[in-house]
Amino acid sequence: MSQSLGESAVTALALAVGRGDRSAADPFVRSTQRDVWRFLVYLVGHADAEDLTQETFVRALGNAHLFTGRHHARAWLLTIARHVAADHFRAAAGRPRIVSDQDWQATADRSGAHHLPGLEDTVALNLAVRTLPTARRHAFVLTQVVGLGYAEAAELCGCPVGTIRSRVARARRDLVSLLALAPPRRPAVSR
Repeated sequence: MSQSLGESAVTALALAVGRGDRSAADPFVRSTQRDVWRFLVYLVGHADAEDLTQETFVRALGNAHLFTGRHHARAWLLTIARHVAADHFRAAAGRPRIVSDQDWQATADRSGAHHLPGLEDTVALNLAVRTLPTARRHAFVLTQVVGLGYAEAAELCGCPVGTIRSRVARARRDLVSLLALAPPRRPAVSR
């Protein structure tokens, strides 16, 4: 379970890890793990997000001595996660895809979480987010899913705050259009 710490506390932990304080590593990872995982889910999907989250922390902890604290540690960490995802896609481009024969729809229907938004809604939204142009997708996920402020997202993406705002607005518009075209959802089967 992850703890929620403020940006200055997370940055202080990252700086302590960089100075060799091993006791700061655990709270640093726990306070940022969920954000990194959620960000990676939107970039690469659930199947690979856990492994890539681990890879992100391996890289971050191995290079913590290079972190200077000029920017928030969470933004630094999400930049590493973005690079890990890019490396993952580059490596995957050369490998054949394996198709799962598991009946995921039947498994999801048996899970019984019918009080939550439907599986089709979640899948449709995730697929719609993945169709967004990369810059819009990054801005949308960082601000609307991970919960970063516009200034932090701008810093992470290397662009002005106004650009992030317009990318998020355009991403929302695109998502509304895409989801409006989706076929109507089937009613959930009560069990």
